[in-house]
Amino acid sequence: MLVCEVTGNVWATKKEQSLVGLKLMVVKELNKAEHSFVAADVVGAGIGETVLVATGSTARKAISEREPSVDAAIVGIIDSLEVDMQSVSGNR
Repeated sequence: MLVCEVTGNVWATKKEQSLVGLKLMVVKELNKAEHSFVAADVVGAGIGETVLVATGSTARKAISEREPSVDAAIVGIIDSLEVDMQSVSGNR
C-alpha cells in the first residue's frame, strides 16, 4: 500500500462501463511529490486528506467482485501518521 495525499477530483462523463458509479480522485505519493495518479475512492476521501492506496489486483478486489478497470483504489483515510525520519532516510 502507498501513503498518499488527495489533490483533486476527476470527472469523466464517458468512460468504460465498469467505472460507472466510481468516484475518481487524483492522489500523489507523500514521498514522491512529482508522482500523481488517479485512484478510485471507496471510502469517501476528500481533497487534502492523507489516504492509504492499494494498487494492482488488490485495488480491484477492494472495489467489488465486478473486476473494474482500476489499478489503484483509496482504501483508507489516515487519522494519524508517525514516521521515524532516520529510518526513512537510511541514517541509523
